[in-house]
Amino acid sequence: MMSKRWLGVLVLMIVVSISYMDRINVSLMITDKDFLDVFGLANDRVAQGRLVTVFLIGYGISAWFLTPLFEARWSVRTGLLASLVLWMIFTGVSAVTGSLMLLLAWRVLLGVAEGPLFSLKTMYVSEHFASGEVGKPNAVSSLGVSIGLAAGFPVVTYLINLFGWRGSFFALATLNLAIGLPLVLAFVHPRRDGAGGATKTDPKSRDGMMDLVRTAFGTPHLVPILLIEIATLSYIWGTSTWLPAYLRESHHFSLAGMSIFAGLPFVVGLLAQIAGGYAIDRMKTTMAPVMFVGGAAATAACVTGAIMAENPYVSATALILAGAFWGIQAPAIPTMVQHVAKPGTVGSTYGLVNGVGNLVSALMPMLMGAAMMVHSSENLAQGFWLIVGSQIVTVICGAWLLRRLAGEPVRRPALQA
Repeated sequence: MMSKRWLGVLVLMIVVSISYMDRINVSLMITDKDFLDVFGLANDRVAQGRLVTVFLIGYGISAWFLTPLFEARWSVRTGLLASLVLWMIFTGVSAVTGSLMLLLAWRVLLGVAEGPLFSLKTMYVSEHFASGEVGKPNAVSSLGVSIGLAAGFPVVTYLINLFGWRGSFFALATLNLAIGLPLVLAFVHPRRDGAGGATKTDPKSRDGMMDLVRTAFGTPHLVPILLIEIATLSYIWGTSTWLPAYLRESHHFSLAGMSIFAGLPFVVGLLAQIAGGYAIDRMKTTMAPVMFVGGAAATAACVTGAIMAENPYVSATALILAGAFWGIQAPAIPTMVQHVAKPGTVGSTYGLVNGVGNLVSALMPMLMGAAMMVHSSENLAQGFWLIVGSQIVTVICGAWLLRRLAGEPVRRPALQA
């Protein structure tokens, strides 16, 4: 029978999946003529990318500044419940919006509401699992990213076709209410027996949230980890924003073919994340950066192949393989944070890494949109060279971390939920 702590991990995976459907729905809406006409976005790739960028700005600020509040004052359960209610509200009100500025405002607020999610997830794993077993729960809970993207493209495409773009917003809001809230209430609980990575610390014993922030900034090897997070998120936000339009407009896939091939890179990424989690648990934590070096180099090569290929199916296949190699890297990031974070600050440290990562990578959808319009004739493939560059950054930073950490003894701070 599955243990209660693993049931909580599976619930976190589902919640992450739901959140990613909320995030990528506008990537499909920018292929919908009615949506573009209502908001005056037709033929403006930069403005289309801005719909994702403003969400990520709200997300990054929230992950950075709200996470210390959650860590110091709230449990993982309370934080998740509050977040889910807000996701439902902001997704629902987007359905009745007719102004671009108001839609952008709702996107910012949705980002703020989703900001603490990955820190809460990391805190839960740190509370319920010991140092040598965090790789698999990190990988399983992070599978929600690939599940949400893999399922989100066909599901949201179906919802838009069935209900229109407004109805799809309502449907996603209902998903938060009907699935996310009951599962968190039923299965996500604090661990009270003192086992696992750590137990909740009394917030009154600290000097305050600013101490958490200051300590997080003093985390060893923070800069290369930040750069890897920025590059990793740049890949996911760049591809999830522009892949549907690239397949539909540059390679002329049908609507059904587009939704399938846009989701497949994240299906194989899901399987790769499982493999990555198992691999990390079977190596010294200090060797985890090898996942960045190998995974990012292969991802860059595959995206380059996709850009250069003229055959639409060859290009799509290369992007599917890129998704696999990107997925291998994903579990290594929270594992590295859990390894280097100082005692009691794993949530705030991950909030800093994830927040800054999202703030900087928020520019990727707009930058890719601008790159697509550099020449007089629009070329969506040009934007994907920025994805290649992001993976080269990961290779360099991963190699640096590997060199610095390989000689260190395996250590594990006392972590906090």
